[in-house]
Amino acid sequence: MEKIRKIFDKISTDCALITSDVNRRYFTGMKSSAGVVVAFPEKLYLLIDFRYIEKARNTVKNAEVIELTSFNRQFPELLKKHGAKSVSIEAETMTVRTLNGYRKIFKDISFDDSDTLSNAINNMRMVKDVQEIEYIRKAQEIAEKSLSELLPFIKNGRTEREIANELNRLMFVNGAEDLSFETIVLSGKNTSMPHGVPSDKPIKNGEFILMDFGAVWNGYHSDMTRTLCLGQPDEEMKKVYNIVLSAQLAGLEYARAGITGYELDKVSRDIIENAGYGENFGHSLGHGVGLEIHEKPNASPNYKSILEKNSVVTIEPGIYITGKFGVRIEDFVVLTENGCNNLTNFDKNIISL
Repeated sequence: MEKIRKIFDKISTDCALITSDVNRRYFTGMKSSAGVVVAFPEKLYLLIDFRYIEKARNTVKNAEVIELTSFNRQFPELLKKHGAKSVSIEAETMTVRTLNGYRKIFKDISFDDSDTLSNAINNMRMVKDVQEIEYIRKAQEIAEKSLSELLPFIKNGRTEREIANELNRLMFVNGAEDLSFETIVLSGKNTSMPHGVPSDKPIKNGEFILMDFGAVWNGYHSDMTRTLCLGQPDEEMKKVYNIVLSAQLAGLEYARAGITGYELDKVSRDIIENAGYGENFGHSLGHGVGLEIHEKPNASPNYKSILEKNSVVTIEPGIYITGKFGVRIEDFVVLTENGCNNLTNFDKNIISL
């Protein structure tokens, strides 16, 4: 309810209708593929159907749980009960078709279809509380433990897909609720594709292996990338790796609350550009992580907003040379007033397997 009241400080309507899966979980603590949160400044309701009603009544503590039988009847009844005549929607996620349907059915209600509610929720989610940070930390522990256990499995002749599948298996064995995203495992020339898809290509001695992956714990994601080498890297590979590592360490050193995402990105980007590889670093330095793998804030050339205290941001510079190889090193951190707390503990120095 404290979070809901803060939302009503930002919107100008009587009611907030929260329909997206991720934000419904944010406010109720319950994961489901259906349901609607109807929020008023003084009370929160979760309307959810028979499939989830028992779980909701046992799980949700901060909202009145109502079995959803007829939204067209129950929604206006709640509005009338609270004297509400205007409703804010999540414009970022609600379809035009759904909104047009609401306006056709609920003709006496005014719907605010601006970004006000979505922006208010996104900005709130950007700043993590102690419990959220602990969930993210736990997710990262699962991911790192799984990577450590994976290393003996990586051998000459294993395919990218086999390694990715084994890493996924280990994350679930170690307690992951889900994968943060489809695990990326690339080798050799394929590592020049920042978000390539694991293939049946076998890995070979002397090749880089780039792994980008994460685990989910209680809804919260982790995200990390490590670039390893099977056998010994050549001199060019070492050179590029060390440039990326220098850029990443500089970003970690500079990261703090109160700077802009643009400023953080620039610190790492300048190192790569000054080394002559600016055209080979085509993505932003980082992004926010939480209930979604990509959320506010961003560390990018276009993000001029201030990074807030207790935001969680990735720092992941990379250099990608088409036809040769790519390197990316990614940690993610909690921003503080005086710096950052790195949630990633896995070794960043080049590892030869």
